[in-house]
Amino acid sequence: MYQFLSLILLLLVGGNSAFAQAAPAYPAQPDFRAVESDPRAITIADEVMAASGGYDTWNNTRYLEWTFFGRRTLLWDKWTGWVRIDVPEQADVYIVNINDLEGKIWLGGEAQTQPDTLQKYLSQARSIWINDSYWLVMPFKLKDSGVKLTDRGEEAAEDGQACDKLELTFQQVGDTPQNKYWVYVDRDTRRVIQWSYFPDASDETPRFTTPWADYRQYDGLWLSGGRGRNSLTNIAVYKEVPAAIFQERDRPSFWP
Repeated sequence: MYQFLSLILLLLVGGNSAFAQAAPAYPAQPDFRAVESDPRAITIADEVMAASGGYDTWNNTRYLEWTFFGRRTLLWDKWTGWVRIDVPEQADVYIVNINDLEGKIWLGGEAQTQPDTLQKYLSQARSIWINDSYWLVMPFKLKDSGVKLTDRGEEAAEDGQACDKLELTFQQVGDTPQNKYWVYVDRDTRRVIQWSYFPDASDETPRFTTPWADYRQYDGLWLSGGRGRNSLTNIAVYKEVPAAIFQERDRPSFWP
């Protein structure tokens, strides 16, 4: 009888069966607003990281590739900051280092060499990366610099799945620090299954809400491509790519 009661108590206290034991806390980025964030929200962020493959897997992943809504394809070297963006319809190619804004630009197949023009489009390329990468890897960036996490309790996603809802607000980071997001974390899987976007943190109604669906595992990372009417496609994780891919207009073919 004592063992039976102890088991019932363990199940009641343990919460989600997959995360009855606390997920390991992963290192926050410098200037993550930990003091302003809710402790439970930080714990949920740690659970999301664990359910998405874990911090070590994320940290050891080097090359990520994806096509954003059928418009453009990005290849990102997480370790060095180099990004290649191919826009086939315009024959545009952007190669930029997001850390120092070095790089090369081809518009309509023509190299851009005038310094002001080059810097304009290198900055634009970084902004494209900021936007498009957040649509892919936001679950790994919940404890990034400038982020404040607020626990908004439990709320079902639009599909009815029970979720914990996090609110993300920002300070002096990125191109649009005034934005706000609600992030819905599945209470069973601990993965993000929906988000809502607010152009301004003071807004009460989101501009849009989309699912995070179609999760698949890529070399240990769980990444989602389904965003409702739109999708992130051709998602891939590579260990190596040719060096020329971040140097030349014409993309070299390679077999990962």
